[in-house]
Amino acid sequence: MNQHHLVEGREQVVDTMIDLTRLSNLQRTMIAGGDSMQLYVALKRRGFIRVATPRMCRIPRAQHAIGLVAGRDELGSIENALVEISPFLSDHTTIAILIDSRENGSSLRIRTWLQQMGFQIEAGVRCQRGLVLSAYRRGVSHMERAA
Repeated sequence: MNQHHLVEGREQVVDTMIDLTRLSNLQRTMIAGGDSMQLYVALKRRGFIRVATPRMCRIPRAQHAIGLVAGRDELGSIENALVEISPFLSDHTTIAILIDSRENGSSLRIRTWLQQMGFQIEAGVRCQRGLVLSAYRRGVSHMERAA
């Protein structure tokens, strides 16, 4: 029964991430974090074929429209995952991040981290496994060139 609860919680997170990012089968998706392989398998099982992890891609070409991060207990792992996938993400990117419910005060730190990376927070949804936070970035490279 406990195993069923874990699977159900994981599926709820995947559903929430898909909904918040408006993920379609045509979009390239980069995933990272401690639970990235479970997320990868869940997305493949649902028919999303353009899904990759940083280890699967040889050269970061900023061509992925969606980023999904499912970390484990440590806040540093989420920040590291964001740094790891950022070279693969396009200028117009939407991301969703699972923040473990056991991490006190971490959502504020991640929000600050995202804003420093040029993202604007769009929504946050509570799930069984924590908080799924979504954010978007629109045309960062154009702003950097203008500065």
